[in-house]
Amino acid sequence: MKERIFGGFFVALITVIALLSGGIVTACILTVVSIVGIWEYLRIYSMEKTSFAFVNYIFTVIYYVFVYLKRYDFLFPICIVALMILLAIYVFHFPKYKDNDVAKVLFAFIYVTVMMSFILMIRNMETGLYLAFYLLIASWGNDVCAYLVGRAIGKHKLSPKVSPNKSVEGFVGGIAGAFAIGLLYAMAFTEMLPFTSALWGGAVAAIAAMPSVIGDLAASAIKRNNDIKDYSHLIPGHGGILDRFDSVIYIAPIIYWLVEIISNIQ
Repeated sequence: MKERIFGGFFVALITVIALLSGGIVTACILTVVSIVGIWEYLRIYSMEKTSFAFVNYIFTVIYYVFVYLKRYDFLFPICIVALMILLAIYVFHFPKYKDNDVAKVLFAFIYVTVMMSFILMIRNMETGLYLAFYLLIASWGNDVCAYLVGRAIGKHKLSPKVSPNKSVEGFVGGIAGAFAIGLLYAMAFTEMLPFTSALWGGAVAAIAAMPSVIGDLAASAIKRNNDIKDYSHLIPGHGGILDRFDSVIYIAPIIYWLVEIISNIQ
């Protein structure tokens, strides 16, 4: 229990520093976290020390440099160049590597680096300091509410083969809880958020909370496919980066796009 409390405090501290700081500090923290996340994923397939992996590590740094500079027009070309280099390694080392090795490495880059970079993109927004906390509301806030409701009245399993402890009632309770927290947060910081109504804040939290469960279950499914309990033991009592930030990674692009859409229609 002490390890879990210490691990939770460490994760919370790093997360708050990353969200509050902005700029180069946030970019550097997310770069390191993304590299560790890629390492954790490739470690499943014993590929974390291959030339493929080092291409991912290097391009993760390059990717975040351009996100930090807000040169989003370069991001897709960076992904294409990374893929071209991976294919070149595949060809010149044939038959050492298989085609599915290329797929695994490219998946790691998209899943961890590209999706997580949306956290920095949210932070880069004009009111990003306040918007960034919707990531925590829609993921961790949702998790807490879902857990409490599920424990109290949960009877119907949501995905028994992947995560037998999750219930439909908990899923609904998590979304409702995220909406309530997001609404209250928007009411408390009305002047700092780009919403004309606090209801938009509740809507962002609730809409993002729905697919956050997919992020959680997807990470669990990968572990079950490969018969592992945790991605790593980096965080005492919590596993690894991908164990702790699975839902945050998944919803970061969703929150970014939701804010962009709402800003254009309200």
